[in-house]
Amino acid sequence: QVLRQFVRHESDTVGSLVLERSMNRVQLLGRVGQDPIMRQVDGKNPVTIFSLATNEMWRTAESDVTQGGDISQKTTWHRISVFRPGLRDVTYQYVKKGARLYVEGKIDYGEYTDKNNVRRQATTIIADNVIFLSDGGMKEKV
Repeated sequence: QVLRQFVRHESDTVGSLVLERSMNRVQLLGRVGQDPIMRQVDGKNPVTIFSLATNEMWRTAESDVTQGGDISQKTTWHRISVFRPGLRDVTYQYVKKGARLYVEGKIDYGEYTDKNNVRRQATTIIADNVIFLSDGGMKEKV
């Protein structure tokens, strides 16, 4: 019965339609790498864009916790796009480089053509929730 809530089979014929629930969800906690910019392309709704850095830390395999050991770190940069009107405007107005943010959204894979006419792939997080975690990284833009 629980499965029926998630999957609906229209029919078993050739033209059958199967509707399944799926999930595309991302949660990030990190620091803003650049002041947000607002863009509007081809008359579409504006979007606020900024980068967010997340860090991963680990001890090397030879290290033992009691001996300290070497710690390695990897920083991953994420491109964040905010389309929701209220959230987009607040994010543009108050976020600045260095702010600590929690971002929820979905991952989007797209393509674009750069200025040299080369096709590139881009991975973007489409934010639907941004939580401000540090006052030190907030400012009001004039």
